[in-house]
Amino acid sequence: MSARPTILLTGATGVVGSALLPMLGRHFRVISLTRRARVESEQVHGDIARPRLGLDQMTYRTLCEQVDFVIHAAAVTDFAAGAQTTQELNVAGTGRICDFTADSEARLLYVSTAFVARAELTRSATGSDLREAIARPEDYLDSKRAAEALVGASGVPAAIIRPSVVIGDSVTGRIVRLQGLHMIASAVLKNQLPLVPLEPSSRIDFIPQDVVARALTALVRAGIPDGVYWLSAGPQALTAQSMLGFCLATAQRLGIAVTAPRLVVPDMVERLIRPVFIDPLPPTARRRFDDLLAMTALFSGAPPFPTSLGAIPGTQAPTPHALESSFAASVRYLALAKGLIDERAAELTEVAA
Repeated sequence: MSARPTILLTGATGVVGSALLPMLGRHFRVISLTRRARVESEQVHGDIARPRLGLDQMTYRTLCEQVDFVIHAAAVTDFAAGAQTTQELNVAGTGRICDFTADSEARLLYVSTAFVARAELTRSATGSDLREAIARPEDYLDSKRAAEALVGASGVPAAIIRPSVVIGDSVTGRIVRLQGLHMIASAVLKNQLPLVPLEPSSRIDFIPQDVVARALTALVRAGIPDGVYWLSAGPQALTAQSMLGFCLATAQRLGIAVTAPRLVVPDMVERLIRPVFIDPLPPTARRRFDDLLAMTALFSGAPPFPTSLGAIPGTQAPTPHALESSFAASVRYLALAKGLIDERAAELTEVAA
């Protein structure tokens, strides 16, 4: 291994990769594998779903000779992408990355998801009627579980990373692509969500992207010790009730008038609310609500995730104050991105926070 080790990074333009790339660049030589996108590092254009990562034989061999570590963060995360597309990239693609890691005699850091531990909570797993939902969390979770199994069976030295919901930067809230939690918060800010199908005490585990990036960087600097690492808020995760309260308080500071939605246990939704209020809605609105049910099923009544933050050198255990502050930053950024406030209002509330 050279004095400045070389990393092959997939998913450099994603939520985790975009935060990770500049941190890695301070300590390592980084080569990003992308299909077409341009990034601020050395890069090669390829395709993880194809043999030899879509590279010609000479390029592949040269890359194998140079790479010391592989960080595989590329994945289909869209719950509506479909089982076939999700399997092709998340499972077959991970198999190709394992092959490359073995050929280069490198160590692998595979970015999975904490929600592999909650696959039994998806609505399809519990036998619930999916109705008109196009969101299928089970396709994503099945692919991640299969990919973890591939990594474990590959024989390559590897660590598996399980982040919970990844939100924007802990200070600015900025994120390259809005996530499902942002969509729910956006609906609250726009008064489009009169109720949320969640028990008030359900813990909504999220972690800022820069916290994830620092943890991954620390693991690479430690040589990627084998094991499974949970990047989550763990027992400190905020409840649905407290998160809604912080969302409303931040909206008030931003000057956005919001009517507080009601948190309703899912069973009540099916028995009492759907027949009267949901079924008469237009198809698009019904589908949006069923997608929301599909996503919130992964949180309702679930036990807390474990967390490795604080145990990984260079990281800190999550605190309620840090989580509240980062969530408020994400709400500010969301309101700005959606045109609900202007730059001046965002700056003023950031200073006040």
